[in-house]
Amino acid sequence: MTLFYENETDAAFEFDVEELARTVCEAVLDAEQCPYETQVSLVLTDNAGIHEINREYRGIDRPTDVLSFPNVDFAKEAQFDIDEDTEADYFDPETGELILGDIMISVDKVKEQALSYGHSRKREMAFLIAHSMLHLCGYDHMTQEEAAVMEQKQESILTKLHITRD
Repeated sequence: MTLFYENETDAAFEFDVEELARTVCEAVLDAEQCPYETQVSLVLTDNAGIHEINREYRGIDRPTDVLSFPNVDFAKEAQFDIDEDTEADYFDPETGELILGDIMISVDKVKEQALSYGHSRKREMAFLIAHSMLHLCGYDHMTQEEAAVMEQKQESILTKLHITRD
């Protein structure tokens, strides 16, 4: 897996964010049985930065914790059988990797929510990455049933990684 990582802030964490992101992304891809090598982009920003992107791309005029920009239009969640007609849209021609999409996380929200939920910032960051990766794999939480599936998958992945609520 190729992870393109950028931190637009001066925020520092007590853990290696890039290493955590790679670990969580790979765990999600393993759990979803992705048959391809993949590319994912992760950008850390602040509340102002994610607010601007949220307003521009989603029409929501407030900051949020995480934004997911999937590149693949899955017919069904984690159904990785890519049609030949769309391969050029989804695969990097140089590496052959499946370009899953982009993740943007507000470091301000990571800190706020970790404090609010009473767990570590590592746990919150890992949760948001797992959540967003599931979106990149075609999952959503528009209904209670969809939300329950995502919640179960997130918890399962983080438990396997021993990243539990402190």
